[in-house]
Amino acid sequence: MPYVNVASWTDELLQFQQKLKRGWSNLARFSRPGYAETPRELVFEQDGMRLWRFRGENLPAGRPPLLIVYALVNTVWMTDLQADRSLVRNLLAEGEDVYLIEWGFPAPIDRWLGLGDYIDLRLGRCVDEVSVRHGGEPIHLLGICQGGVFALCFAALNPHKVARLITMVTPVDFHTSDNMLGMWSRHVDVDQLVAGGGNIPSALINSVYLNLKPLRLHQQKYVDLVNLLDDPGRLENFMRMERWIFESPDLAGEAFRQFIKQFYQANGLIAGGLRIGDREVRLADITAPVFNIFAAQDHLVPPSAARALQGRTGGSYEEWMFQGGHIGIYVSARAQREVAPKISAWLDRAGA
Repeated sequence: MPYVNVASWTDELLQFQQKLKRGWSNLARFSRPGYAETPRELVFEQDGMRLWRFRGENLPAGRPPLLIVYALVNTVWMTDLQADRSLVRNLLAEGEDVYLIEWGFPAPIDRWLGLGDYIDLRLGRCVDEVSVRHGGEPIHLLGICQGGVFALCFAALNPHKVARLITMVTPVDFHTSDNMLGMWSRHVDVDQLVAGGGNIPSALINSVYLNLKPLRLHQQKYVDLVNLLDDPGRLENFMRMERWIFESPDLAGEAFRQFIKQFYQANGLIAGGLRIGDREVRLADITAPVFNIFAAQDHLVPPSAARALQGRTGGSYEEWMFQGGHIGIYVSARAQREVAPKISAWLDRAGA
């Protein structure tokens, strides 16, 4: 019979119980974790969409402003999650003049909003608002994930309005062999899904994302949570991230339908034939210099899907692979050191 050190086992169990007790005490004292705390001013608002300008110091004279275009999925505040995990703050520290589009939460009546409404009208209005505030000159765009796809489309349709274009974890080729989300989406009857339900519930989208890594995102992270319970700082960070993940907007039904059909199913950026409204989108029409940033361990947008942009635009192209994942590129310690300086340095080179 194998030897069992009962005293050691009992001591370990007691420590675990004490950790849980302290953890529950910490949880009981928690209020809802905040985010999006970088000082900002509202410069434009329309139909639930807001355009924010962040307050920085020592802005470079004559430098075009930078407008961040986020995805419709989740809220935009992954870019400003907390003081020490904030792409926005880091860009401000580099001397960039930062604006951000907050898309808002679609109402049931918004089920008919299409990609043209988001790209031509809403993104277009925000670009014009920022440009007017800076002398009517072209501005810089920083598109993130689906927001990067929107930025690519806008830059192709309006090349005279975009000075420099940065894409982050942005899918371009939706049919690469390692793109699990792309493979799943090709088998969805999206017409029936939207016709039967209108707007797409955020809970459905979150479920799809979580099931791309079911063991890690459904179970392991909550097992790991036990090790954070008696550390108030780390526990607060965990709860803040959970709030961001699950406090997500529904998706306008028609825009979702068009995005799945034109990008995930037809692979329009690569295969051609992609239309926004009555205009065809061609990547070759993008004349602005492009800086394409993607993440080596990204399970939502594999590097192969992102780097397909190389050689397809009409201007200069540069790319950089960040050593991290789809979320780590914003919140990891490495990201705080590397991402904003890389962007700012590229803007300096591209503008030289």
